[in-house]
Amino acid sequence: MPQTDSQHSRATGRISAWGPALLGDGQARFRLWAPDQNELTLERKGTAPLAMTRDEQGWFSVVAEAEAGARYRFRLNDELAVPDPAARVQAGGVHGWSLLTDPAAYRWRCNEWRGRRWEETVIEEVHAGVLGGFSGLAERLPEMADRGVTAVEIMPVAAFSGTRNWGYDGVLPYAVAEPYGTPEEFKAMIDRAHELGLMVFLDVVYNHFGPDGNYLGAYASDFFDTDADTPWGGAVAVSRDPVKRFFIDNALMWLGEYRIDGLRFDAVHAIADNEFLDEMAAEIRTAFPGRHIHLVLENEHNDTQRLAPELYDAQWNDDFHNVMHVLLTGESEGYYAGFSEDPTAKLARCLAEGFIYQGETPPGADRARGTPSGHLPATRFVSFLQNHDQTGNRALGERLTVLTDRDRLRAATALLLLMPQIPLLFMGDSEGSRSPFLFFTDFHEELADAVREGRRGEFASFAAFAEPEARKRIPDPNARSTFAASKPEPGPDAEEWRALYRELLALRQAQVVPRLAGAQGLGAEVLSAGAVTARWRMSDEAVLSIAINLGTEEVGYPAAQGEVLFELGNGGAPASFRAALAA
Repeated sequence: MPQTDSQHSRATGRISAWGPALLGDGQARFRLWAPDQNELTLERKGTAPLAMTRDEQGWFSVVAEAEAGARYRFRLNDELAVPDPAARVQAGGVHGWSLLTDPAAYRWRCNEWRGRRWEETVIEEVHAGVLGGFSGLAERLPEMADRGVTAVEIMPVAAFSGTRNWGYDGVLPYAVAEPYGTPEEFKAMIDRAHELGLMVFLDVVYNHFGPDGNYLGAYASDFFDTDADTPWGGAVAVSRDPVKRFFIDNALMWLGEYRIDGLRFDAVHAIADNEFLDEMAAEIRTAFPGRHIHLVLENEHNDTQRLAPELYDAQWNDDFHNVMHVLLTGESEGYYAGFSEDPTAKLARCLAEGFIYQGETPPGADRARGTPSGHLPATRFVSFLQNHDQTGNRALGERLTVLTDRDRLRAATALLLLMPQIPLLFMGDSEGSRSPFLFFTDFHEELADAVREGRRGEFASFAAFAEPEARKRIPDPNARSTFAASKPEPGPDAEEWRALYRELLALRQAQVVPRLAGAQGLGAEVLSAGAVTARWRMSDEAVLSIAINLGTEEVGYPAAQGEVLFELGNGGAPASFRAALAA
């Protein structure tokens, strides 16, 4: 049975303003907000065009004969026909026809699934494209669950120009990218994850659109804020109700129609509208009672006000990654400059309080960053040693397996997986992959040239790429070989890494997770350069203590209190680690 009047009204209890709706009896309603237009025509492939009716707010609508599978688009004038920005799928790319779908057609198998508690979360971030699309990713889910991952986080799947892309150049946020598979194949992958006890998180981009295939400006210039900008183009005007509804309804669609368990909101600092963020979180929380829905921010502002329990579960903690990268590699260029001065003290603050920058101004920055975070539970922070950004935004996409030595990386991995902050892995980490993860796109002609040269120009200030000839070594994002090279292949010592991850994640689930709700930092101490010890009060009043030495000199660890859970190396020696629990 098709849904009535809304593609996700059954799941959320409200009618979506954007997108088509199957009405039954072979009819569908089509809508588009096009305030810049006086006339608009609905075109259905193989059928006569229909004039649409405009209301005072600039919404055009028409009820027409159409069933699932029908191809349609909107014609602005004799020269320009545009896809539906809220279409669920495209036929022939983002410049082609939109395809009418029945969101209720998929028959879910795992109907009793309600998700998992946030404290149980261990995330693995993946890119669906390099893993073989939705079906290829589904084949990898059993091994993820087997090693102790509890949530797979998928980089954006919204339709983009071409056949390969990171996903942050999406232009049709409601449509799944054709190269990855159909909506039904995406749902089947999610169903399989739930059968295995895995949550599925999705990265969504609500701060900008990609450079090719976004037609909104042609008929709805008010969708964008002409007084604001982002690093990627015009800012979206989320203070205007149709724009706000476009993105909130999109979030509700993924969570309701696709049964996604959580969303990671990309670079919300570029949205610069906290009222919108708070309203979106509140509406999502109301829409799905009885389910564990998890909302995570990427926010360079380190704004702890957004991390209230009724709003967002956590924020990606770039501070942890950045200071750990400095300690592991010694690099200090680019954004690592803000973490290269006394990195050991910065790590201690990060372990004890969450954010490193809590109102201070980083070196080279023109403004203060962050707000106090020491009062927050440790689970408000998602920490990682690698992810798509910090690997792929390197000129050559190198992983830590080729940037630091094995023993220090093993100690850092133990810290990530046993400390109370929520851990995030990047695909390939648990197999010691040495494959690069590169920035890739599939643009053509002038846009391809601009992306290639722009990418290489980003690294002109780095010593290794100061010379033009050196920058030519940076892979062309548009080359198919760049995409192919980014598939994570197991490293030569893959089985050793798999065994380490299984052991640490089993220990986390047995000893840390049951005590994790509300875990609070009790402070951290610098032992010597590269060596720190930190303590947390757990929910049952037990104290978890961790000591790690990433430096070059042997240090004396404090005497272990309680049961030693895990050790690497000789206590206090370089590249060593110890975790203990005192009940």
